[in-house]
Amino acid sequence: MVITRPTWDEYFALITRQVATRSTCLRRKVGAIIVKDKRILTTGYNGAPMRVRNCLEIGTCLREELGVPAGERHEICRGLHAEQNAIFQSAYHGVQIRDSVIYSTTQPCVLCAKMIINCGIKKIYYFEDYPDPLAIELLDEAGVELIRLDF
Repeated sequence: MVITRPTWDEYFALITRQVATRSTCLRRKVGAIIVKDKRILTTGYNGAPMRVRNCLEIGTCLREELGVPAGERHEICRGLHAEQNAIFQSAYHGVQIRDSVIYSTTQPCVLCAKMIINCGIKKIYYFEDYPDPLAIELLDEAGVELIRLDF
């Protein structure tokens, strides 16, 4: 019997997708993990800040109510993005993430892209596109590699 193991990318992809299941967003479930030297440093999913009611608890999405398109007006939302939460967890727990990589179920928006750049994250692996060309432009200019995974 031949036993096969997932590649590292497949392994981290499965975990990233599992992290997304914790999301409290009614619109889009996103997960992110920050990895360095094949070790998971932090995880994050999209949802409201600590001690703030989330959209699942409230039962409605403000962005949906107002018809805000994806990729626009990020400030009109109770939640933080998965990438933001993964970065904030590193700060909260004192975990060094410089020279790491991030896996995300969705391509980062421009807000997350700027945070990723300034944290020193070197690569982004993602699975779904997101309508934010400025994010791609900034990541390219900063030399952060953006890799779309298709499995």
